[in-house]
Amino acid sequence: MPILFAPVLVCLALAALWRRRVLLVVSAAALATTAAWHVGYFVPTSRVSPSAVASAQASASTGDGAARIMTLNTYNGNASAAEIVSLVKRYNVEVLCLEELTDAEVRALGAAGLDAVLPHRVISDAASEINNGGRNGIWTAAPMSNVSTNLLPINTSSMPAADIVVGGTTVRVVAVHPNSPVRGAQGEWSQGLSVIQSLSGYDHAYLLCGDFNSTWDHARFRELLGDTFVDAGEQSGQGFHMTYPSNKKVPPLIEIDHFVYSKSSGIVASNLETVAVSGSDHRALIGILEAS
Repeated sequence: MPILFAPVLVCLALAALWRRRVLLVVSAAALATTAAWHVGYFVPTSRVSPSAVASAQASASTGDGAARIMTLNTYNGNASAAEIVSLVKRYNVEVLCLEELTDAEVRALGAAGLDAVLPHRVISDAASEINNGGRNGIWTAAPMSNVSTNLLPINTSSMPAADIVVGGTTVRVVAVHPNSPVRGAQGEWSQGLSVIQSLSGYDHAYLLCGDFNSTWDHARFRELLGDTFVDAGEQSGQGFHMTYPSNKKVPPLIEIDHFVYSKSSGIVASNLETVAVSGSDHRALIGILEAS
């Protein structure tokens, strides 16, 4: 886990100070192993082009091959609607995925002006069995097609999906939120990840956005990625982007919100950053998508 960097570095420094050779070697090996395990966070595999960055920063144009993307868990609909809309405008967001939505939050977002900025939307069906904090939603600047309010059934959180065109490429956007792997619910968590993983059997350029309740260090998350999907954070070589917890006394320590996309599909996402939003226990994750 990335948090292990801190204690291992302390051990390494103390071993050098005390001239404890065995401890120095063990600490150096542990540090090298942790670094190698997370090499994708430091050495880029794929990034968007400088022209895509410039385009995304300039305007929210649906006619080019770049789009700013954003996802946020609204924490049972408690996230500030005004701040969400402000972020959408400030960053020229063209694709917005929100999790744990309530009807009141959807109305608040509309009142704050979200529908005027991102006029196309789809809200998921209610969960089929266990409510995982609310529904998921997708808002886009570009027109949607092939819209689904429940792409594949997850007991705890239905997945909405829609196709949009970015730079001539049809991108299938999906908002996801599997259950948390808390005590007694690991089965629901694993089942939710299995449903998401099953999308690898379909021939689409997928952009999966949301709170996966998983980190790169979860073997189950890496199994979900398989040979079809990649995690933008682990591919871009631009460091960690911790999203949880937010608005707490402790800083965000884990990266459980992700942009996952189909590799070798003509799309790539990078240039990630996180922003705190009042009322949410997650930070918003923002990035840039490029399609060729």
